[in-house]
Amino acid sequence: MNRAKIILPIIVIALGVLGAVGMIAARPKVETRAPEVQPPLIRVTTATATDLQFRVAAQGSVAPRTESNVVPEVSGRVEWVSPSLAPGGFFEAGDPLLRIERRDAQVALRQARASKARATSEVKLAHANLTRSRDLATQGVVSSAELDLAQNNASVAEAMLMEAEAQIERATTDLDRTEIRAPYVGRVREKMVDVGQFVTRGAAVAKIYAVDFAEVRLPIPDDQLAYVDLPLHYRGESNDSTSPRVVMRARVAGAEYEWEGSIVRTEGEIDARSRMIHAVAQVANPYARSPGTTRPPFAVGLFVEAEIFGRVAHDVVVLPRSALRADNRLLVVDENSRLRFRNVEVIRAERDSVVVSGGIRPGERVAISPLEAAIEGMQVRVAAPPAEGTVTG
Repeated sequence: MNRAKIILPIIVIALGVLGAVGMIAARPKVETRAPEVQPPLIRVTTATATDLQFRVAAQGSVAPRTESNVVPEVSGRVEWVSPSLAPGGFFEAGDPLLRIERRDAQVALRQARASKARATSEVKLAHANLTRSRDLATQGVVSSAELDLAQNNASVAEAMLMEAEAQIERATTDLDRTEIRAPYVGRVREKMVDVGQFVTRGAAVAKIYAVDFAEVRLPIPDDQLAYVDLPLHYRGESNDSTSPRVVMRARVAGAEYEWEGSIVRTEGEIDARSRMIHAVAQVANPYARSPGTTRPPFAVGLFVEAEIFGRVAHDVVVLPRSALRADNRLLVVDENSRLRFRNVEVIRAERDSVVVSGGIRPGERVAISPLEAAIEGMQVRVAAPPAEGTVTG
């Protein structure tokens, strides 16, 4: 019995070993192979040559081209003010704006006329005395000193007559100046006078501006000047030059409107702090109603975003900003899906796009995906373009 206790475990262990050996011998063979490395997947865009007109963005506020202070040239009490002489009121050239009492001017004119009548009489008397003195001088009755005195009296009388005539002219002018008329077609910005108020010569009574043109002062950075032909005037040369087109946009009452104008001049100085040059855009007839539209007037004070149309570049390629690599190079994917470096000339680089020329042919594929380690000749996979209507991040 003791022998069976010893043999039985031995038999179990032996059977287990045999089973394990059999399982190992019957296991399937595992084939080992090297891991497959996939080329990087990138997005590309196709280069297309085009003619591109550059545009420069700017902004500013609308201001009148011509602005004036209404200043009376005579003193007096205001007796009438035109209904148009109110803030926002329109007027035509030659319209009366206000009248000052004419009484003082009329009195001054009567005095001047009286002075002329007296001077005319004095001239006649002086010339009569001069004629008589000359006759007596030929007879030896009047001395040369008395003749000279008669000649002097005639000259003084003529001078007094000229002075009286000048006083009449001045009084007539002052009488006309009691009525202030509009110098041009315009609008009232500010009114500082009313009926019954005493005004003095040289003190402004209103501020007005012309409505034939409106202007916008547009600051342009120095690095953007290469893209527009601004009218830069030189001493001794005519101001006949190109006037770049400019489109100005503004939101009024929740809707966006646009007006078209042109750059008519540049200011004579460069801003010392911002290093910008200011171009002046002009819009004709800003308060005219546009036929068939509800566009509001191009009103003074309106803040606008401007787009200046500049020079035209021929046969250039516009690419996404992400296509440009260091040292002004592009990554072109050839027909074998391998990367090739291309040096290009960057004409203009903006936040979202870049304009290049040279070094690339129309139809070539340009990589726009970021690549940390791009190597000349590296194999890549080109991602299929997104389906129409697909939003990509």
